[in-house]
Amino acid sequence: MPDLKAEQPNNEALQSLIDALNEDLAREYQAIIAYTVYSNVLSGAQWMNIAGELKLHAAEELQHALILADQIDYLGGMPTATPKEVKLSSKAEEMLRFDLDNETETIRNYRQRVKQAEALGHYALAEQLRKIISQEQEHQHDLATALGIDVPKVLLQGA
Repeated sequence: MPDLKAEQPNNEALQSLIDALNEDLAREYQAIIAYTVYSNVLSGAQWMNIAGELKLHAAEELQHALILADQIDYLGGMPTATPKEVKLSSKAEEMLRFDLDNETETIRNYRQRVKQAEALGHYALAEQLRKIISQEQEHQHDLATALGIDVPKVLLQGA
């Protein structure tokens, strides 16, 4: 008789992946809200181009959220409905810095998620996450450029 346990993925590892994806989903919601608000409150000629770019970022973050919610559901979880807290400021540079810090954290987390997904044999999920990482890196580059700084390096903890 075949060992069904051997064929079942590690439930604890799967639940850990679902929980982490829900954290990522909450961060995508945060990004949607932040980019929507920031794009409308940035003022001054020097910020008009980036304001338009932030509106595009908001739409891309919504696509990321939809992908994550689908994947969480597919894995047997319930997608969260709660965003992470959105930081607000009256200073454009601070708002863009908040976004940049969030993008950097998001990239780091997604790189970890790719490893988790592959460890469980969810290669299609890992590929979806890689596509999201690519867009998040573009966002990170856009924000760093707008701030006139170098793009932050993203290193995995323990790497």
